[in-house]
Amino acid sequence: MNISEPFIRRPIATTLLMAAIAFVGIAAYPFLPVAPLPQVDFPTIQVSATWQGASADTMATSVAAPLERQFAQIPGVSQLTSLSALGATTIVIQFELNRNIDSAAGDVQAAITVASRTLPQAMTTPPSYRKVNPADSPILLLALRSDTLPLITVDEYADLFLAQQISQVPGVAQVVIFGDRTPSIRIQVDPAKLASSGVTLEDIRSTLVNSTTNAAKGTVNSDKTGFTIAANDQMVEPEPFNDVILAYRNGAPIRVRDVGQAVSDQVDRNVAAYQNNKNGIILAVFKQPGANVIETVDQIKAQLPQLTARIPPSINVETILDRTTTIRASVADVQFTLALTIGLVILVILLFLRNFWATMIPSVTVPLALAGSAAAMYLLNFSLDNLSLMALTIAVGFVVDDAIVVVENIYRHVEEGMAPLEAAIKGSREIGFTVISISFSLIAVFIPLLLMGGIIGRLFREFALTVTASIAVSAFVSLTLAPMMCSRFMRPPTHRHGVVYRVIESGFDGLIWFYRRTLDIVLRHQAITLGVFFATMALTVVMAIQIPKGFFPIQDTGVISAFAESAQDASPQEMMRLLRKMGDVIQGDPDVAGFALFTGSSGGAQTANTGRGFITLKPRDERELNASQIIDRLRPKLAKIEGANLFLQPSQDITVGGRVARAQFQYTLQDSNMDELAEWSQKMMEKMQTLPQLTDVSTDLLGNAPQLKITINRDQASRFGISPQMIDDTLNDAFGQRQITQYFTQLKTYFIILEILPDQQKDIATLDRLYIKSPLTGQPVPLSTLVDVDSNKVGPLSVAHQGQFPAVTLTFNLQPGIALGQAVEAIDKAAREIGMPSGIIGTFQGNAQAFQNSLSSEPILIAAALIVVYIILGML
Repeated sequence: MNISEPFIRRPIATTLLMAAIAFVGIAAYPFLPVAPLPQVDFPTIQVSATWQGASADTMATSVAAPLERQFAQIPGVSQLTSLSALGATTIVIQFELNRNIDSAAGDVQAAITVASRTLPQAMTTPPSYRKVNPADSPILLLALRSDTLPLITVDEYADLFLAQQISQVPGVAQVVIFGDRTPSIRIQVDPAKLASSGVTLEDIRSTLVNSTTNAAKGTVNSDKTGFTIAANDQMVEPEPFNDVILAYRNGAPIRVRDVGQAVSDQVDRNVAAYQNNKNGIILAVFKQPGANVIETVDQIKAQLPQLTARIPPSINVETILDRTTTIRASVADVQFTLALTIGLVILVILLFLRNFWATMIPSVTVPLALAGSAAAMYLLNFSLDNLSLMALTIAVGFVVDDAIVVVENIYRHVEEGMAPLEAAIKGSREIGFTVISISFSLIAVFIPLLLMGGIIGRLFREFALTVTASIAVSAFVSLTLAPMMCSRFMRPPTHRHGVVYRVIESGFDGLIWFYRRTLDIVLRHQAITLGVFFATMALTVVMAIQIPKGFFPIQDTGVISAFAESAQDASPQEMMRLLRKMGDVIQGDPDVAGFALFTGSSGGAQTANTGRGFITLKPRDERELNASQIIDRLRPKLAKIEGANLFLQPSQDITVGGRVARAQFQYTLQDSNMDELAEWSQKMMEKMQTLPQLTDVSTDLLGNAPQLKITINRDQASRFGISPQMIDDTLNDAFGQRQITQYFTQLKTYFIILEILPDQQKDIATLDRLYIKSPLTGQPVPLSTLVDVDSNKVGPLSVAHQGQFPAVTLTFNLQPGIALGQAVEAIDKAAREIGMPSGIIGTFQGNAQAFQNSLSSEPILIAAALIVVYIILGML
């Protein structure tokens, strides 16, 4: 049977079929989405909850734990982590790769509903979820600044006219406002004036809650006219709050202005954001897992002119970070490499065959195979990314092999005097089965890649299928178009050759002579040859075991992620000062195009002594150093800043895990005993800091922050009918920036906050000036008579959980020239050397965990590839 003969005898039909393949491929190519890598995002959901003023311990036990118990029962959860800090809890739920994120979101919402019955009723905001991985870098950073308008006004425009509209773009998970200056009305009271007037903080809170409302009031309907009832029941400006009457003393009213003041201010004074070291508002756009970066950013950019036209011209909107720039540049580089590869392959064919048609016929298979691959990629919903383009580049070398084999065999018959048509039929019949065998054996190599699980399997699935499609199309073209073209265009050799041909031919003759001599030697010493063969195989196995192994090369995406940390007793204002000093160093680097640094809850830093940031580098062709080298240059300069550390790492396209980490790799310790966990995590960190393979070793354990330990004298409090809840409420009123109620406008809802005067919040002695009203006597009782205060205690700034258990994560980067496998071995050995108790479980997380999982299946996959190849060759 000759597969090629019908195509040889029907040249027009064959030509039209090839034209159809080319047309479909060319038409599909522009519709292929562009991405840095195949879609390998883990379905990840972030759950957030706030309780203003609650400690990290309280958030962990009262909010995080009940939610985690419900989330742990959801099918397909691969990782469950949480971080609780002052007033906030963030829970990250990561699912298996095959879990649909929309159905997972439904399960998460159901779990939140079940858990809500056990959550504190006083929480500021109930738990809510977003389909986003907080460990991802933003795909777009926008900075808003104004030289004339206050930042509170700028924040209003950023939220109403930009953030909310951008959030509606398909593919956007959330838009976070760093340096958020949301307006509020603050009721600031003086404890000394409260004491003299006999009014307590709880009196003020209950009065204010009832003094402003926006409730339904009904209608009045007469026989002819209906009236909707409206009232001045809601106060939306500070001044009316100053006139609110709190109590009467001797017939005279005591108003808010008599014991304090109502002022306009931002909701949280402990947030700040800096764009190139200037105060501003930063909008960070995060994508949903699985969304295409370029498509999402392009849609945002298309809307930006309309959105910015609605804000005052005095507000400047600047793009700090745009991930699509480096993605497009990276893909363009690979596309150029692909084009260069095609040119070199054709040149090599011409060099060896030295015949125009003998060169052109196999060369035609290259664009046709690539066109067919593009069509297959479109049908399979693949993207045009670095790996799929690399697959096409590699396939170029494969796809010409089949055609060259066919052309060479046909040309041999033509040289022997056979007519081109007969030579094409006979030559294709002789070689057809061989071409099929070659193609199947090549495809067999990639079959194990299709069977791989986890992130590695998902990552290389596109690569394997793209190469497979290219080989399959090239085999088809080689058995159809190539022999048809040979029958029409191939001519017998004229034996008239020029100088260039003769020079090249003499060179080939020399290679053939050398090959013949070495072959003679090998055949005369068969035992030695076999010995060398088996020694080579053994050496290959040994080298495969000993060679340093890694997970994924560190990319230069043009973005550096930054995590800042200061002493645990640092105030928010001190953290802001340190961030500015860090900004001065970053701004002085010649390869930095721009940066954003931020601290506070809106920036996701969680604790007062931490901050985050992103540094945008100049385009790769404008700098000599890569991202890792720039980090190495910045480290010693940043180390000179006293009182703070800035951990830098290149942002990557692949994010495994949901932690916002200080470094690239993570090692987590879990234990039910918090004290034991803290002790041994410190020992492990100190041991890891001595390992020469590691750098930037740090911990997320923040357990030595200064605390005011208040011990309630329950007997004394009971004499006055005062409960611990009443004491907690008074302390929260004074120091918690307590959001006691709200006021509403047509566009937004704003908080009314109760607190003592800001300067008195800084003084521990203020506790002695607080009073609680006794339900039994109706008289204020000094707080100092009910509690003992100890300012020499320490406690956690944050509490982390993994899989519901307390956890401490040690993060690290690799020293130059060190592979991840070497670091993993060194850390495992260090854990054994320090004698870690059996109750403490140590596991690698994130990329290091994915690396370990991939190593376990590597030998099986290599063996499977070899077995499949030999099975197919044996069958064929």
